[in-house]
Amino acid sequence: MANNKTTITRKVAHAAGWHVVKRFAKMLPFGGTFIAIALVGDDVRKKGLVRGVANSGLDAIPFVGLTKNAVELFTGDFIPDKDGRTAK
Repeated sequence: MANNKTTITRKVAHAAGWHVVKRFAKMLPFGGTFIAIALVGDDVRKKGLVRGVANSGLDAIPFVGLTKNAVELFTGDFIPDKDGRTAK
């Protein structure tokens, strides 16, 4: 049998890659709107109801979401996660 051990480095790279893909997908001018709407539940779970809906609302506005996510790639989230959690 093949050895299918997943290393910590591989898990971190996979999670970071998915985070970047979601961020870039949200940056698409009009396609990003649908992705932001689909990910409302994820934002609400991480940020709380009000912050999550506000974050998704900003992401859903075509060029506002583009600008917000482009800046967040370098500076981090404008709206912090609840209880100081960070993205995995």
